[in-house]
Amino acid sequence: MTYESILYEVDQGVALLTLNRPERLNAWNTKMAAEIGSVLSDAETDDQVRAVVITGSGRAFCAGQDLSEGEDTFADKPDANPHEQGTPTTMPWDVSKPVVAAINGHAVGVGLTFPLTCDVRFVAQDAKLQFAFVRRGIAPELGSTKLLTRMVGLQVASDLLMSGRFFSGTEAEQIGLAAQALPTDQVLETALNWARDVAANTAPVSVAVTKKMMWENLRPEIDETFRKELRLIPWLGSQPDAAEGVMHFIEKRQPSWSGSVVQDMPDLEL
Repeated sequence: MTYESILYEVDQGVALLTLNRPERLNAWNTKMAAEIGSVLSDAETDDQVRAVVITGSGRAFCAGQDLSEGEDTFADKPDANPHEQGTPTTMPWDVSKPVVAAINGHAVGVGLTFPLTCDVRFVAQDAKLQFAFVRRGIAPELGSTKLLTRMVGLQVASDLLMSGRFFSGTEAEQIGLAAQALPTDQVLETALNWARDVAANTAPVSVAVTKKMMWENLRPEIDETFRKELRLIPWLGSQPDAAEGVMHFIEKRQPSWSGSVVQDMPDLEL
């Protein structure tokens, strides 16, 4: 099958999914999300696939949400379902085989929260990583507030999510977000070698059972967070600060926020 936003191939029991919008630094859009969901579903139902590796074409892994809609990028679409809002129908945590993120370059926003939903991450040492959401007037998605806290602890997660600062692939390894930080030209091959080893030397059902047991205690908490996100993030996206978050970035100027915690907070309960 031919895809618009990704490449997909299977070799030696390993499926390689490549985000393929290099002219946009592989920026995320609904088409890409739909195609990712489709191939992950295919991988799940194909016994010839024993592991999945996800990487990016060109010099970035994924630069985050495509901002081509300008101030309307995060605008609330009340009639849209989660998948129309850019969530893949099948996520890495739904796949019973290991899913490995080969973060070959810069990863920002959803370009970083999406790899958190994978099982293992390898990253370029000099990659610029950023949970940029609070600098765009929205909140982190894909259960990342829970996932990152579990991975690196509350204090480190608070630092990264509440500041939205840049950090390097080397720091990602140091804090436990990535299994290994490597020179850029070694990232994909290292991830593929890890996946090939799994494909050649592990029993598929044993791996699937192991993955299910590892994720089963996380999933109820993540699923609850996910439901809240699907309500709260579109609400945030309809506020003036979301438009300002995009436009100050595009216009390369200091932001001017208008939201009030005292007056403008949404209901956080389901």
